[in-house]
Amino acid sequence: MILDRTDEFFMKEALKEAIKAKEKNEIPVGAVIVSGGDIIARGHNLTETLNDVTAHAEMQAITAAANNLGGKYLHNCTMYVTLEPCIMCAGAAFWSQIGEIKYGAKDEKRGFTNNPQQLLHPKTKLTGGVLENDCSEILKTFFRKKRNDS
Repeated sequence: MILDRTDEFFMKEALKEAIKAKEKNEIPVGAVIVSGGDIIARGHNLTETLNDVTAHAEMQAITAAANNLGGKYLHNCTMYVTLEPCIMCAGAAFWSQIGEIKYGAKDEKRGFTNNPQQLLHPKTKLTGGVLENDCSEILKTFFRKKRNDS
């Protein structure tokens, strides 16, 4: 059976990672990295679990992809991430020279596109809004519950 491997398919896989983060009481952000039509790496936020402010979903996925490929450059890869990357994650994406990033929800406060400097590698393509409503909803629900539990 051949799966329909569209942007939506891969973003749904990233959403599965976001759910894993949510189940660990982490901010529900997930990422997958695709090469040649296959998922080669997965990641979700682990900042609380690892007590590490750099343990964002994108950082976890970039490290896993580099290990999978046996090299630090991700030229022919696409990262699907449920939330627009922050400046730190955009910097890591820059250094990995990832081929493309597709994100779901825009991060109005901390997203890297709010920064006027060029943060991605010049050859990296960027697409926003893939399953944006689904990606936004998991975050809104998480923070709504956090506020109500406080």
